Amino acid sequence: MNKSNQMSFFGFEPGGVDKPKKAGRTRMAEPAKSEAPANPAQAPSNLPTQPERPHAMIEHEAMAHALAQHPDFRVLRRLVPRSDYGAVNGQATRRVIVLDTETTGLDCQTESIIELAMLSVLVDAATGAPVGPVTVYESFEDPGKPIPPQITEITGIDDSMVQGQRIDDAAVNALVQAADLVVAHNAGFDRPFVEARFPVFAAKAWGCSFQGIDWKKEGSGSAKLEFLASERGWFYDAHRAQVDCHALLQVLASPMANGQTGLSRLLAGAGQTRYKLRATGAPFEAKDKLKARGYRWDGEGRVWWCSLASDTLLSAECDWLREEVYGRRNARVQVEALDSRVQYSNRSGQLSERAV
Repeated sequence: MNKSNQMSFFGFEPGGVDKPKKAGRTRMAEPAKSEAPANPAQAPSNLPTQPERPHAMIEHEAMAHALAQHPDFRVLRRLVPRSDYGAVNGQATRRVIVLDTETTGLDCQTESIIELAMLSVLVDAATGAPVGPVTVYESFEDPGKPIPPQITEITGIDDSMVQGQRIDDAAVNALVQAADLVVAHNAGFDRPFVEARFPVFAAKAWGCSFQGIDWKKEGSGSAKLEFLASERGWFYDAHRAQVDCHALLQVLASPMANGQTGLSRLLAGAGQTRYKLRATGAPFEAKDKLKARGYRWDGEGRVWWCSLASDTLLSAECDWLREEVYGRRNARVQVEALDSRVQYSNRSGQLSERAV
């Protein structure tokens, strides 16, 4: 794009932008200040004593509206957390927790949670829209060791903020026990951390808004939360647990291409079993086919594997392996059935073998 056509002003972005602006990065140039009179008594009586913020906001809204009408610009607004999604009118609902953690590192066996945030909200079972008030829980926790500088750089959380802090076990247990589904945007990361700290999470169904929704098929250019929010017209200060939760809830409450919300998709998926298929004994010369098909290499188990979302896909994949990998010779593959109480955790599902 020609730089002369780019513009960034109060969160307004040109069309085609693929990364939201963070707050504080773009500021309006201050108008030149007139020299103050030497004698305050000589100051004109009509000068305002305080900035006229309401008037300024009206001007900003007018500018935003004007830019939004132009095909070369998109308007991004700061995401405003919602504390209430309207009245509950006796309809069937499910309670969903949207969760995010900040941690001292990536390995749940050696690292610790330093911040936990949860939003608990009812979701209309028919429409997939949140309803009623949002219960918010957020807390720091002292990891008992210094927070690595790179984590502070990403999250803004330093040792002084967590010193002596501890997450309230009773409050977490009460919220989680009442939930039908726990959702995180990278559940494969968050679930092992919270299960290690709070066993109550192991008994709950989980959904992953990153892996559980095919965002590419939905027309999105990326599955990253900041990108999904920006596509819907919002920017926010990422990498703090509570605001990430609010951003995820609002993204999942928005209709997708077929009119269904992300919350509807994840609630429906909570009753489905996913399968981890391991192509045991696959010939070496088939590695390029497997890799092109989307299989991943497990170095420890020395086997190619893939994840499948339904019985139908599992059957179709076994047919493909028989034709393309095993050359119709007798072979058996390993299948691990993962229901929503095991998915994205470090616990194993039910193992079986299947002829292909």
